Amino acid sequence: MTTHLLFSYGTLRQAQVQVALFGTELPTRGATLPMFDLDMIEITDPEVIATSGSNRHPILVFTGVPNDFVLGSVLELTDEQLAAADAYEVEAYVRSEVTLESGEKAWAYLPATRLKE
Repeated sequence: MTTHLLFSYGTLRQAQVQVALFGTELPTRGATLPMFDLDMIEITDPEVIATSGSNRHPILVFTGVPNDFVLGSVLELTDEQLAAADAYEVEAYVRSEVTLESGEKAWAYLPATRLKE
């Protein structure tokens, strides 16, 4: 079975979201993503709002500045769980590979289009 590392910095770290998507809470460990910052976007998908409890979700913004970083968590997901996470994320996000401060490669949900500056 393949295990995928997913860097989560937002609602996928919430217990109620994990239970809704994966049927259980997942073990997580802290992680840092360098050269990124966070912005907020408004979510309009009623199912996602109901699951997360909010219409405002964080989104990663690449800065390229070495001192910038985002604190988050690493989730270890099966193929099925990764597919469930993909289905949960709205069209504003696209799953891309990132390199964590630890040197590990992980998936993260980045903006599907560049955010306005």
